[in-house]
Amino acid sequence: MKISKKIMLGMLLSLSLITLFACSKKEATSDKSNDSSSSNSQIQKIKDRGVLKVGVKEDVPNFGYMNPDTNKNEGMEIDIAKLIAKEITGSAKNIEYTGVTAKTRGPLLDNGEVDMVIATFTITDERKETYNFTTPYYEDQVGFLVKKSDDFSDIKSLDGKTIGVAQSATTKQALEQKAKELGISFKYLELGSYPELKTALTSKRIDAFSVDKSILSGYVDKSTEILDDGFSPQEYGIATKKSNDEVNTYLNKLIKKWQKDGTLDKIIKKWDLN
Repeated sequence: MKISKKIMLGMLLSLSLITLFACSKKEATSDKSNDSSSSNSQIQKIKDRGVLKVGVKEDVPNFGYMNPDTNKNEGMEIDIAKLIAKEITGSAKNIEYTGVTAKTRGPLLDNGEVDMVIATFTITDERKETYNFTTPYYEDQVGFLVKKSDDFSDIKSLDGKTIGVAQSATTKQALEQKAKELGISFKYLELGSYPELKTALTSKRIDAFSVDKSILSGYVDKSTEILDDGFSPQEYGIATKKSNDEVNTYLNKLIKKWQKDGTLDKIIKKWDLN
């Protein structure tokens, strides 16, 4: 069967058009895929939402505190959150705060209710298996708040006494290790919040309230004092979900930049945390 030159030319032209159309469609699909990847960026999602969701403490004066007089969040960690919100959304006001405790901050990250937690979250090897942490933005050590009238002088003078600690905090573990080193022992009362622990100290349900010294400083009054002894360095980092590597990398760069240019030092000085 002979095929005329016109028919052959038409067939070749049709084949070329089909090939061109297929290539164009593939490129369009590729471009669309790239756009989708960009829009699915973890940072981009926060930008598109227009609000940064942060878990913060509300009972730690100078770090994360809900001021009853102004009904506003304030403290060093609140200032850090505002800086991050400005970097991502363009305004320090674009923040949704969620109050957390040592017991609730992990679950709130797990279920995606917050983008990050900035809440005196101590970095440990065990926790790094579950969450991402930035480079530390603050370092502290564990201490004791006691009543002046009890005349405790150092850690050893608390041998056999009842120590109040926050639920799910690393404090109890640090205390047990230190007690073992010193050859002493403690009894424990675990409560859900720092105000509860301070009340327990006031009512003499516990002999000492133990947590990081800078946190204790917000609970000192005329009848209490912080013992000089401190131990077990505690480094605070911003925590994000383990899968949010992009956010962690982004936050790490910010923290390192603010450490280098003095921004963090100014915030620490502002809240008298030197």
